[in-house]
Amino acid sequence: QVQLVESGGGLVQAGGSLRLSCAASGRTFSSYAMGWFRQAPGLEREFVAGISGGDANTYYTSSVKGRFTISRDNAKNTVYLQMNSLKPEDTAIYYCAATRFNAIRTTMNGYDYWGQGTQVTVSS
Repeated sequence: QVQLVESGGGLVQAGGSLRLSCAASGRTFSSYAMGWFRQAPGLEREFVAGISGGDANTYYTSSVKGRFTISRDNAKNTVYLQMNSLKPEDTAIYYCAATRFNAIRTTMNGYDYWGQGTQVTVSS
């Protein structure tokens, strides 16, 4: 069983930055692909970014490419999402997710474990 705990959300003005963290339990963290999803009010949860296990390849949805960076520190069992140039449309609850497979998944059903979410609000 893997437990995920997100932190780092908050209120920021448009153009600002936030860094989300996701701390994971479990001894095989380094082999798991990790993902960040977000869900805005009234909308479905959507994929934001993913990082593979092992070689740490990354993949982003087009709306955040060039602004967000996903990374991982396997020694700390933590994955990060650095968010720069934030826009009001980035406002959502952000969720961390883990899959037992190495490769990045871009759909919710590709992930086995989820965190509780952290709120990100970007004001205009």
